[in-house]
Amino acid sequence: MGLNRVELMFVALHRAVYRATGGRLLGRFGRIEQVLLTTTGRSTGKARTTPLAGTPDGDRLVLVASNNGGDAHPSWYLNLVANPQVSVQRGATVAPMTARTAEGAERERLWDLVVRNNPGYARYAQRTSRHIPVVVCEPLDR
Repeated sequence: MGLNRVELMFVALHRAVYRATGGRLLGRFGRIEQVLLTTTGRSTGKARTTPLAGTPDGDRLVLVASNNGGDAHPSWYLNLVANPQVSVQRGATVAPMTARTAEGAERERLWDLVVRNNPGYARYAQRTSRHIPVVVCEPLDR
């Protein structure tokens, strides 16, 4: 399930406004924090930046590869699986991080955390037979 033109335009606008304002605009949708995740394209090697909802977990950030409940993993997730070195912009701060897919009990705990923060993820999970990955981004200096 790819993005349509309107969604692609919104993503580009979101990314540009977030960067220009250091996240003061479009840094939150209600209580849900928005971040910019930059991965390295697995085919192109180019930087790819995607606005996403992020859930803090201590000094880590949790992302959900829901793809709006689509049947395929989002490109950003496939990119970070190929190269887990990412950068995350939270507000005006950009930090290099290492990303990994949570598994087992950790995944279940983090899934519960993000669903409490953003109940829409539970609806996305109902739309797909795909196991939705939960991603943990950890600071490099950990």
